Amino acid sequence: MNRVNLVYHHPVYQEKFCALQETEKDRKFCKHTLEHFMDVARLMYIYSLEHDIDLSREVIYAMALMHDIGRIDQITKGIPHEQAGAVLCDMILPDCGFTRDELSMIKAAILHHRNAADDEKNPCYEMLYWADKKSRNCYACHMQKECHWDRNKMNLTIEY
Repeated sequence: MNRVNLVYHHPVYQEKFCALQETEKDRKFCKHTLEHFMDVARLMYIYSLEHDIDLSREVIYAMALMHDIGRIDQITKGIPHEQAGAVLCDMILPDCGFTRDELSMIKAAILHHRNAADDEKNPCYEMLYWADKKSRNCYACHMQKECHWDRNKMNLTIEY
């Protein structure tokens, strides 16, 4: 997991991550914390094992760490976070030892993680989309009634 640790400690990642944490500190709804990123990574890893998706754990964890890091640019610059995240991948992942093929795969999954259910059937897109949604514990959230999420996407029972 050396490359994943390099991603997390990369100066650009830390700059964006710290800014995101500061910006969302008073957010009432689901926050984009390290816990969220790690929950997504672990759920993706489970999904990959259950569906025989042959991806390294490092690629899965890098994908999870990068999938919402662009939220700070969405908040401050109005850039959709999946597009901002893809740009950040180009700035961070090569420095951390990820190959061109791995970088392309990670970027594509990030670009599709908000609508993978509607896209072509790509296991990486589906895995990230699923894990991102399942990582939220809506059934125990005190903001559930005020949440803007479609109730069909909410996790209203314990599943994973």
